[in-house]
Amino acid sequence: MLTKFESKSNRVKGLAFHPTQPLLAAALHNGSVQLWNYRMGVLVDRFEEHEGPVRGVAIHPTRALLVTGGDDYKIRVWDLRPQNRRCLFTLHGHLDYVRTVQFHHEMPWILSASDDQTIRIWNSTSRNCIAILTGHSHYVMSAQFHPKEDLIVSTSMDQTVRVWDISGLRKNTPGSGPNNFETFDTFSTVKYVLEGHDRGVNFASFHPSLPLIVSAADDRTIKIWRMSETKAWEVDSCRGHFNNVSNSLFHPKHELIVSCGEDKTVRVWDLAKRTAIQTFRREHDRFWVLAAHPTLNLFAAGHDSGLIVFKLERERPAFSVFADTLFYVRDKYVRAYDFNTGSDIGLLSVRKFGSPYVPPRTLSYNPAERAVVVTISSDNGLYELATLPTQTNGEVKDSSVDGKRGAAHSAIFVARNRFAALQKTNQLIEVRDLSNSVVKTIKPSVQTNEIFYGGTACLILSSTSSVVLYDLQQEKVIAELNSPPVKYVTWSSDGQFVALMSKHTVTIANKTFSLSSLIHETIRIKSGAWDDAGVFIYSTLNHIKYCLPQGDQGVICTLDNPVYLTRIKGKTAYCLDRSARPRTITFDPTEYRFKLALLRNNYEEMLHIIRTSTLIGQSIIAYLQQKGFPEIALHFVQDKNTRFDLAIECGNLDVALETARSIDRPECWNRLAQQALKQGNHKIVEKAFQQTKNFDRLSFLYMAVGSTEKLSKMQKIADARGDPMSRFHNALYAGDVHNRIAVLRDVGLYSLAYLTAKTNGLEDQATEILEAAGLTEADVDDVPSFEQSTLKPPPIITSTQNLNWPLISGAESFWDQALANGHLDIDGEIPHANGVDASGGALSSALDDWAKEEESHDVIDPEEGGWELDADATETEELEDEFEDAVDEEDSLGASAAPGVSETTLWVRNSPFAADHVAAGSFETAMELLNRQFGIVNFAPLKSLFLSTYRSSHVYLSPIAAMPPVQLHVRRNPSESSASRVLPVAVRTLATIRAELSEGFRFVSGNKLHDAQAAFRSVLQALLLVIVSSDADAKEWRDTVTTAREYLLGVSIELERRRVMQEEPDSVRRGLELAAYFTHCQLQPAHMQIALRSAIGAFAKANNHATAAKFARRLLDLNPDPKIVAQARQRIAAGDRNPRDAIDILYDEFTEFEICSATFTPIYKKSPSVRCPYTDAAYLPELNGKLDPLIELTEIGATATGLPAPR
Repeated sequence: MLTKFESKSNRVKGLAFHPTQPLLAAALHNGSVQLWNYRMGVLVDRFEEHEGPVRGVAIHPTRALLVTGGDDYKIRVWDLRPQNRRCLFTLHGHLDYVRTVQFHHEMPWILSASDDQTIRIWNSTSRNCIAILTGHSHYVMSAQFHPKEDLIVSTSMDQTVRVWDISGLRKNTPGSGPNNFETFDTFSTVKYVLEGHDRGVNFASFHPSLPLIVSAADDRTIKIWRMSETKAWEVDSCRGHFNNVSNSLFHPKHELIVSCGEDKTVRVWDLAKRTAIQTFRREHDRFWVLAAHPTLNLFAAGHDSGLIVFKLERERPAFSVFADTLFYVRDKYVRAYDFNTGSDIGLLSVRKFGSPYVPPRTLSYNPAERAVVVTISSDNGLYELATLPTQTNGEVKDSSVDGKRGAAHSAIFVARNRFAALQKTNQLIEVRDLSNSVVKTIKPSVQTNEIFYGGTACLILSSTSSVVLYDLQQEKVIAELNSPPVKYVTWSSDGQFVALMSKHTVTIANKTFSLSSLIHETIRIKSGAWDDAGVFIYSTLNHIKYCLPQGDQGVICTLDNPVYLTRIKGKTAYCLDRSARPRTITFDPTEYRFKLALLRNNYEEMLHIIRTSTLIGQSIIAYLQQKGFPEIALHFVQDKNTRFDLAIECGNLDVALETARSIDRPECWNRLAQQALKQGNHKIVEKAFQQTKNFDRLSFLYMAVGSTEKLSKMQKIADARGDPMSRFHNALYAGDVHNRIAVLRDVGLYSLAYLTAKTNGLEDQATEILEAAGLTEADVDDVPSFEQSTLKPPPIITSTQNLNWPLISGAESFWDQALANGHLDIDGEIPHANGVDASGGALSSALDDWAKEEESHDVIDPEEGGWELDADATETEELEDEFEDAVDEEDSLGASAAPGVSETTLWVRNSPFAADHVAAGSFETAMELLNRQFGIVNFAPLKSLFLSTYRSSHVYLSPIAAMPPVQLHVRRNPSESSASRVLPVAVRTLATIRAELSEGFRFVSGNKLHDAQAAFRSVLQALLLVIVSSDADAKEWRDTVTTAREYLLGVSIELERRRVMQEEPDSVRRGLELAAYFTHCQLQPAHMQIALRSAIGAFAKANNHATAAKFARRLLDLNPDPKIVAQARQRIAAGDRNPRDAIDILYDEFTEFEICSATFTPIYKKSPSVRCPYTDAAYLPELNGKLDPLIELTEIGATATGLPAPR
């Protein structure tokens, strides 16, 4: 049983499916009728007019009608249309509980059965009872119309099943008088009375096509009856229920019977064999009713605490796609469908696969051997491996002829001649060859429920909470991703991306399982396929949708019925429907292709789509606004209000002014004035203020731009308006003292008018004001005297009334040219800007001149006294290849950056290297890059390196002593003119770091091991902030990391040995082991001689002469000084004389091993280990997730992407 929907409610006594819509009506014991959308899992509506339990419910096969019957003796008919859901009418007539109701498939009839021992037929048009069928002597438990003939089957507690002939009712519909019951018996007769049950019969139903009846009774049996023209008889009984059988019905498409009962089970029976096939049990709930969907493979069952909607088998066809061919299973045949020609041929029969046959669950195709492996879920899982014929001659062979079978839950091909099979019960993965022989057995590291193809010799293991990418050859986990249980996996055509589909989520990841995006759907996800552009297309129960690489999603089209996508090509989606028949769906990919071009900055394609398609809609406009492209959205919009909003957002004042004039609302003019003022376009500000009659702001604007003429006009307007405050302001702005005095006198403020006149030297007017106020000079003797007023408007040096304020000039961007004033006006070739150039030219990444200096050749003399060595010798450090930087210069005339974008922001945008982010001062993004690329988690040791890199990338210049210094950004490509390619100076280069590495070599030769350890750690830290410009540089960078790691490991081992010998003198064995391990570090010959001579001395002192002789032989292979050769030969001779070791140590020189960089113990080949994501140092598995003690920067075992591609 595959449960598709489940609800919790009161006891469900009746169920009915809608024939075309995903709706299910449920009659509840509490008097309510619920209408569920079982596909979405939501309650659509509730009908609650019955008094008491509702036992019967049915939906009309063609009309939007619902009928219900309950314990209130009433039958109600409801309108199911969404806006008119109500009770249309009620039918009265039954004298007891109504058990079942049903619509006739053709006539306007309603059939009802009741505890009043009658069956009634009602005319839903006249709303009257047209027939009463009497004959049962106890409660009538059910009554059902025949799906094609004029028959009714009814059951009763009188232990009988009756079949009624109502053909006369169709021919002679009686009068509709309410009291004309005595005439009804002439139109309906009892055709058969079926006796055989020992207890009351609860339900009976007709077979959809055969003359069969199935009945369920309280005697715990299910009986099958056959009818002929003259008689009916019992065929057989199905026994197995432990309690009353509530309901039974025939499967609409298969030879099956489905039943349910009060023993809390739903059982499936084989109609031919009359045997139970499946049993589904609930813990606490008795089942009361069953319903089958008329066309789909869906059933519903009602129980004590709700209902469930379920399938008996999967409907997803097993399929696999290779090149232009779809291999799939339909009607017990493996078929091949050609996408190009449409040919569909059967290749292989699988009818004998499984007992009984069930449709295969999965199919995996091997193109190299033209073989398929199919799996089924019956018998605890089986697989069959078979070869497909190269050509068909009419007769299709059966897979059982030469097929090879085995037990497995899942089976898929993983290589040309290998397939993997999952034994789910004992958690084993068997790798088998094409002869079905086991080649390898693997115990997965997680509880695996399903396996999928993960690339050549790799598997994807699905568990309950994660998916694991597993390497079959190395038998180790490559990566792990948290995810709900994955049901389906689809790889992109280039194998770079994978879609992991769960029940409600889609996870898009790259081939190394770095999480890219996660999509959640509220309804079930059915299938998915990748299109040619790298967009994932997936289907749900009712939609086909798309998902862009960064996680944006949208709807492509709506589906009436679910489909299973197999391939996406251009505008066509190839799919299989639920009957496993190939279909094609044509859709418009313009929307997601436009969004993809927008994300990839492919402006040329965006412009082409805009010109050649009708890309419209609020969703695309909102998307462009969200992504910061309102100027592009402006092209799609015709609505004036939206067009105005977009024009304001992108700063297009011309379009904003045009639309504001057509809208002509004050709020639009105010917004336009604010935006225009930000851009310094005071002419548009003036127009906006004039339209809103904002006189005060107009006056201030005229004062700011120095327009004295317009200020005087504003004074006249204020006089005409009679607004004294506006008159005063205009006079103040214009410096007109006389008008200010006049305004103050007019409003009666004589004291202010007098003081204004006095302070401005207007004595005559001051006297007039005193007289007008009725005062004399003696009355104002106590007023203090003020100095001459200095309040005057500033002089106008340069009038800007005819000039807009200047802005930073910049070259026109791509969309400034292509979408001038919101309309396309460029037909020529568009210069490429801010995107990835389609020509694929190399990016310029030249280093500065000082990084090209040649490496100096140093000769190092080891201080042998410190190393306690006996011979005097000199070692010459091995020289590395001469370092050369290739400078690629590329001329690019892209559009300039938009004004206001800082240089450091461009650095961060243009580079994937942490060093460039540090130079820009973006420490946070630099740390994120280092964590993602190298697994760095401890950034404290890098603080000084970050600061020095940042300071070295900027210069400060003080042109004038009184001004703050100007910050200048130092580029490594100063001749670059494209904003998308400017980069900061390379502060640390491989050449400078090799000099530090040489210093570490000197410390090793001089026995300054603590200084050497610090030097090598410093080198590894500095290498994190090195930029590589070519593949050769990348190789040299990795070689330098490896060299520094080996020396740091060797020095750390030797320091540990000295500590052990000093603090734990009894630990001679451990000291010898460390001395031996030191000789297995990859050192230069001069330093390897030191390690070997040190080990020879330690082992000879401990009387381990045999091992000392082995070290001496290795020393001779390095061609040392003659004096050292003589000493080595002496040790070899001593070993030959006494070929044994006094102390056994953990050291085997003949087995390849690595050294754990934390415990300094060997990790032998094929033993489990974890790695440092940066230096690749080996560690024991128990150290996974801890801080790397060697360099003290990384998390051991963390997933990392590695060094970015050279730029």
